[in-house]
Amino acid sequence: MAAENVNPSVNTSSDQKGNGGNGSSPIIDLHNIVKTFPSAAGEVTVLNRIDAHFYQGEFVAVIGKSGSGKSTMVNMITGIDRPTAGEVLVGGVKVHLMSENKLAIWRGRNLGIVFQFFQLLPTLSLLENVMLPMDFCKMYTPRQRKQRALELLERVEMQEHTTKLPTAISGGQQQRVAIARAMANDPSILLADEPTGNLDSKTASIIFKMFQELAQQGKTIVMVTHDSSLAQRVNRTMLIVDGEIVNEFIARALPLLTQDQMLEATQKAVPMMFEPGATILREGTPGDKFYIVTKGRAEVALKRPGGSDVVVMRPGVGEYFGEVEILRGGTNIASVRAVADSSVELVALDRETFMELLAESDVTRDAFGMIVEKRLAENIQTRTGDAK
Repeated sequence: MAAENVNPSVNTSSDQKGNGGNGSSPIIDLHNIVKTFPSAAGEVTVLNRIDAHFYQGEFVAVIGKSGSGKSTMVNMITGIDRPTAGEVLVGGVKVHLMSENKLAIWRGRNLGIVFQFFQLLPTLSLLENVMLPMDFCKMYTPRQRKQRALELLERVEMQEHTTKLPTAISGGQQQRVAIARAMANDPSILLADEPTGNLDSKTASIIFKMFQELAQQGKTIVMVTHDSSLAQRVNRTMLIVDGEIVNEFIARALPLLTQDQMLEATQKAVPMMFEPGATILREGTPGDKFYIVTKGRAEVALKRPGGSDVVVMRPGVGEYFGEVEILRGGTNIASVRAVADSSVELVALDRETFMELLAESDVTRDAFGMIVEKRLAENIQTRTGDAK
């Protein structure tokens, strides 16, 4: 085993900044994570081959049913729990290999953690609770610690309550103080496990807005939540089902499927990559796949009478093509290629899988039926030159 860095820290240099990729390096990287627990019935797999990446400045919501593995995945990032197999890298630091003592100091310096039940120390004042991480990690001078704690409490609008004990304030106020405490050492990453789970909707919205502001300032926010309304307002949503991550592009393209159906589609999807200008499918050949763009852009071209091509659409990330041919049971009515200046990456579902999913989801089948009718009508207009 390689020697540990005594005081490693998260690197937030410019080559790690990003908004979900775009060629940048992730600040949090989970590689092939497996987590199993023993039980009376044998080993239980809670996380199954998880690959996940988070970038600086992202606000990501991790969602899923109770027991799906959401909190366990976040515990891998914090080092509170260790993987049975796989690697956890945060800012290049191999968290899973650190000793408990060094991990505690590293965690205090680099991560801010917000819990559902606040976990403020009941015998300390609010000011002392916020100062505690700075004291533990020996960050700043004693005078600076107090001043910083006061500034953080003012930032969360709790400056008038600094001398109170946690029991003297409401749950929403305690969560504000917990966020101030999480930011005490100015970490680049904030991890929140159901931070609004015990709050009313108005207070939850206030807490959520604080997270949004922190993300806008360059902090990486990873929030476990069951609140679907909040999850729709983040940069990216990560859905975990039975310990596996659902492909986010499948979830985006097929949002009316159940979570179990999305996972089935993820497991059966085949990744594909085409070089710039390469043909993905040709007009007149059998249409046997449903394609979703995961990176780059493709272009769909129809032939007009006389043989000239006209590009009718350029599907980008999260958009799809191939459904017309599958549902009408014929050959491809258009050619599709990668755009000329960049490669395109896709995931593809074969005809059988796609049709099975539609058979299991009436609403998805009806939605695609309307999409196909609309696209066929648009294609007819374009092919005859009547489109405006």
